[in-house]
Amino acid sequence: MRKALRWLLALTVLIGTLGTAGAATAAGTTDIKERLLSIPGMSLVEEKPYTGYRFFVLNYTQPIDHRKPSKGTFQQRITLLHKDVSRPTVFFTSGYNVSTTPRRSEPTQIVDGNQVSLEYRFFTPSRPAPADWSKLDIRQAADDQHRVFKALKGIYSKKWISTGGSKGGMTATYYERFHPRDMDGVVAYVAPNDVVNKEDSAYDRFFARVGTEECRDRLNGVQREALVRREPLEKKYAAFAQDNGLTFTTIGSLDKAFEATVLDYVWGFWQYSLLSDCDQIPADAKKATDEEIWDSVDTISGFSAYADQGLTTYTPYYYQAGTQLGAPTIRFPHIEKQYIRYGYQPPRNFVPRDIPMRFQPSAMRDVDTWVRHNARQMLFVYGQNDPWGAEPFRVGKGAKDSYVMTAPGMNHGANVAGLVPEQKALATARILDWAGVASSTVQADPQAAKPLAKFDAKLDKRDTQREMTLRP
Repeated sequence: MRKALRWLLALTVLIGTLGTAGAATAAGTTDIKERLLSIPGMSLVEEKPYTGYRFFVLNYTQPIDHRKPSKGTFQQRITLLHKDVSRPTVFFTSGYNVSTTPRRSEPTQIVDGNQVSLEYRFFTPSRPAPADWSKLDIRQAADDQHRVFKALKGIYSKKWISTGGSKGGMTATYYERFHPRDMDGVVAYVAPNDVVNKEDSAYDRFFARVGTEECRDRLNGVQREALVRREPLEKKYAAFAQDNGLTFTTIGSLDKAFEATVLDYVWGFWQYSLLSDCDQIPADAKKATDEEIWDSVDTISGFSAYADQGLTTYTPYYYQAGTQLGAPTIRFPHIEKQYIRYGYQPPRNFVPRDIPMRFQPSAMRDVDTWVRHNARQMLFVYGQNDPWGAEPFRVGKGAKDSYVMTAPGMNHGANVAGLVPEQKALATARILDWAGVASSTVQADPQAAKPLAKFDAKLDKRDTQREMTLRP
């Protein structure tokens, strides 16, 4: 009896959102904060002022296991950039932690709307305690988004667009796969699509052609020279680790962390930099000093990345990469075998050993097949020089009103604004139309489409937290 009562109480909290908070309002006159906090399971962390908006940091009660809601709950962090309930809403996720600083994604600027941003489950503080890591998968995360959408739809009743960049773009795609009736459109930026985890030759072909031969030679030279000089550079690394309190329990040794950082170097450059930045790379690595080699690798890869202190925040990502998402393995034809001891290390090496992992090869195949045949009102944007775009999503004959576009010369920060003019206008027009705010002029002539909100240098600033190579 007690067990049944506990189950009913938990279920009441978890499904109470389905009637949603709109019923608590009187002709829409109730303050938006009151409306939000009338949602069962929603609580306020703080409200921050921003001109033209109201910005809330919230917690929302979610089930640890959506298939067994009686098995406990956790608090998931949400932010809301509120403009007006009469405007469309953009559902944003980075796939990692949520920023508690007011930010506006590109689709939010385009449609001049509200923005709901969700922290991905298991990224602290949105982590169940104790953490059952088997409940961290793409379906559970999609169900998180579904419940948030259902909770807020009664307040924000206009059209909804989901979006995200990199792992956030993957997250928006997986959400659409599992809940295709929720959103009115999807804008997925630079989303990797590792369908067959053991087949990564696309990345090797990418690195053989990207940029110019001169730039590739510079980068390859520095990467090789760092391994040739492993002994003196590792002495410098040991001193750096001691000075900064870095430890290497998870990866296993300073030597493994050193090689992983160096092997990230070329990928990291193309992920974050532009071809014009090649001038900053030593032209002749063999003549460069140890300090110059160290500084170049540290600037691009970051020697703290594979220390325990660098890995801990991203344990949920590496867990997913090693259980469902997949991770790239690339070759280094410009480096002799005697200089490479470990190669590109698998995600298992970056997750504490007390967390069990087992790879599920069907997960990405399922999503890829669904997108090819069932995509509806989806836009995928990639950067020409971004390594993660080597294995992109594609749309097939079964897809409708869906597109894959590539921004010339751009890296992992590719966006609609970076597309060629004709594609930029088309993408903008489709987003406006999906959001229900396309003017008659734009409907008649997509090339006339422009963002509805003016650019705000502070609000539209992209958070520049650098991501390691193996993390999209």
